[in-house]
Amino acid sequence: MQSSNHRLRDMEQHHPLLSAGADVETGSLAAGVMVGGPHAVHTAGNRTLWFIQDSCGMVCATMTWFLVLYAEFVVNFVMLLPAKNFWYSLLNGATFNSFAVLALASHLRTMLTDPGAVPKGNATKEYMESLQLKPGEVIYKCPKCCSIKPERAHHCSICKRCIRKMDHHCPWVNNCVGEKNQRFFVLFTMYIALISAHALGLSGMHFFTCVKVQWNECSDFSPGVSVLLLIFLCLEAILFLTFTAVMFGTQIHSICNDETEIERLKNEKPTWERRVRWDGMKAVFGGPPSLLWCNPFTGLRLRRLLLSTYGRRGGSEFSV
Repeated sequence: MQSSNHRLRDMEQHHPLLSAGADVETGSLAAGVMVGGPHAVHTAGNRTLWFIQDSCGMVCATMTWFLVLYAEFVVNFVMLLPAKNFWYSLLNGATFNSFAVLALASHLRTMLTDPGAVPKGNATKEYMESLQLKPGEVIYKCPKCCSIKPERAHHCSICKRCIRKMDHHCPWVNNCVGEKNQRFFVLFTMYIALISAHALGLSGMHFFTCVKVQWNECSDFSPGVSVLLLIFLCLEAILFLTFTAVMFGTQIHSICNDETEIERLKNEKPTWERRVRWDGMKAVFGGPPSLLWCNPFTGLRLRRLLLSTYGRRGGSEFSV
């Protein structure tokens, strides 16, 4: 379809432009308005809470929390509290629990942050005229969500939205990893890897200590129960450490090369100006290197969370 001002090119298949009276909701990309289908509830601005109602994702996210809390239980009640060395228990307990809180906070921020969704249904004639495109300039429309597709955006079949700089959809965080939440996903993988390594170290120390003395003196639980809890914790820690360490390294490599996983797999040639190494890290984490890069609470406002209590649910995601 072509006009004197611009050409519209559909992706995958051709769809007619939505008419002015069609039942769609439009929004400004610059304003960051979250827009959904007829079953989605939304508000303008940054006061949005993003949540994907996907059964598999919600189960995986719940399992993540359960496994982290299980690790906290074993570390605190099986290994640290019965220990005779007060400072050993205090320092290790403070370190492990701090990292666990930061890991869960990073998980929540990744799951509940809009990853960079393109407004759904904004491929209207009026909206394209407002873009004031140059003659001959080509724009792309996603036929699945009827939205104008920005550069480096890809459609997610689970989120049912086009996501800017989409890296992949992760069921463990029940969300896409994209332009706006990649930082929190990197922190999540980092803190999970840290608590997994810490749990393995504590388990080794506990086994070594209990072999030299009676098992009854090492834990308030029976020897059989203690051993089973520790074995399961070690298996969980090895699995999580391997997975998250690899994922953390992959994400850092992608950020430093300014290339998402989808772009790498599709071998897409960059048509954008790459921000590599520290420029890429600054773009994702914001500002020059500082301890704030490791803080998942940065930018979190209590007032924004309180406003979320007035939201309603519906559709594949709900926002407030």
